[in-house]
Amino acid sequence: MTRFSRCLRPILAGRNRTLLCLGLGSAVLFSAGAPQASAQFSVPSGGTEVHDPAALKPPAGARVALVEFADLECPACAAANPLLKAAAEKYKIPWVRHDFLIPFHKWSAAAAVNARWLDAQSVALGDEYRDRVFANQTFIYGPFALQRFTEKFAQEHGIELPSNLDPEGKLTEAIQADKALGQRTGINHTPTVFVVTAGGKGAPFLEVQHIDQDLDRMIAQALADTAGAKPAGK
Repeated sequence: MTRFSRCLRPILAGRNRTLLCLGLGSAVLFSAGAPQASAQFSVPSGGTEVHDPAALKPPAGARVALVEFADLECPACAAANPLLKAAAEKYKIPWVRHDFLIPFHKWSAAAAVNARWLDAQSVALGDEYRDRVFANQTFIYGPFALQRFTEKFAQEHGIELPSNLDPEGKLTEAIQADKALGQRTGINHTPTVFVVTAGGKGAPFLEVQHIDQDLDRMIAQALADTAGAKPAGK
């Protein structure tokens, strides 16, 4: 059995069980969603039915990228995180990370606000915080433990945290906008990861259902398919 397993209920995907956190409160939205974007993007068993592919594009200047929808309290996201980080570094491609909060999680919303505040100091710092949260997720047993973890992280980096990281609610609004983006896309679990491309001869986006098995192969194929293609935004 692979190290990924589902938070709420096991759903077989091929030969392996992939653990994902399900976004509660969205079932009605998804069941009544728009039809598939195109016949060529047929949804494999257990895959995401994409309603709106607007978010599934590389950032400007890139031919291939990873697009991820994740929740910082999701165990499957924690398992996937080092694999995604290693792949992005190995292939030198962007990794676009979106918040997709799971309603029953106790501290992921606060962690997402912390990460967004740190992004404003330095994008690299915000990403390091996310990586460290995932790596220490099993020790962050509640909001108080998250606060202590975040204070220690800030001290290690010589940062003084204000008493309220989001006094005007703008960071929370941005996180909610990410969740809405995920819902429009058709996301209903975390992590959901796509390899996305600009131009080339392959499909413009493909979901990576078995991250531990297929991620490298799919990125390599996407790079081969887009060789010579014009990067996004060019």
